[in-house]
This record gives sequence, structure tokens and C-alpha cells, in this order.
Amino acid sequence: MNVNPTPKLDTYVQAVLGKKAESVVILGVQELTSLADAFIICSGKSNRQVMAIAEHIKTSLKKKEIQALRIEGLKEGHWVLMDYGDVVIHIFYEPVRTLYDLEGLWADAPRLQTPSLEAWKRQAAERGASAGEGV
Repeated sequence: MNVNPTPKLDTYVQAVLGKKAESVVILGVQELTSLADAFIICSGKSNRQVMAIAEHIKTSLKKKEIQALRIEGLKEGHWVLMDYGDVVIHIFYEPVRTLYDLEGLWADAPRLQTPSLEAWKRQAAERGASAGEGV
């Protein structure tokens, strides 16, 4: 896994993690498509949570003077696509994520890590271990 391919990517990850997004994955697609350099894929447990995650991302990045080129699906909350040019963020309601399986579709894309994502995964693993999971 490539750790922190660009410091800017971690800015997007921090915004994604700000509203309890789940199952966050970063795909490095720069060698596979001209659409973007990276896809960030995450899930919410309900369409309301998906919408809240998207609104949080939009607000957080706007504060850092990063504007979306396009946002689609925000009203429905099943699959929100946020196009920031070099980074595209996909926020799914979990059953919809399973249906479309972007990770499978882009299986050739390397999985990327950033410092914020690594810390988030460590904390999730510690919470799971302290709750008796994985024992």
C-alpha cells in the first residue's frame, strides 16, 4: 500500500472521517483512468447519515477553499458522488455500495493509505478488541 501519496489526499480523508463514515477505502486510479487520481469510497448506515457525511465533507473542504466541481445524489442519500477533480468521493448507503461493488470494478487499483486513515483504522481495531471482537 502506498502511504500518503499526496498530503492533499489526507485533507479529503479527514473530511470523510468527520461524520462517522464507515468502511473507508482509497483507490489509486491515476494509472487506470483520466477521471481522477483517487477515489475515496465510504458508507453510511442510513440515507440520512449518507447525506450528513456529504454535507460535512462539503462544508469542511469549503473552509479549506476546496470546492466541488459537481455533487450528485445528495437529495436521495443512496449514492452521493462528490467530484473534486483529482479526487472523487463516493458515499454509499451500505446496501447500495454492495450492489455496485466499486472496489470489485476497480480491483486493479492499488489501495492507498493516509496518516488519518491509518489512525482511524487503528482506533477502530482497538475499539473492536476492547469490545471483545476478534478474540
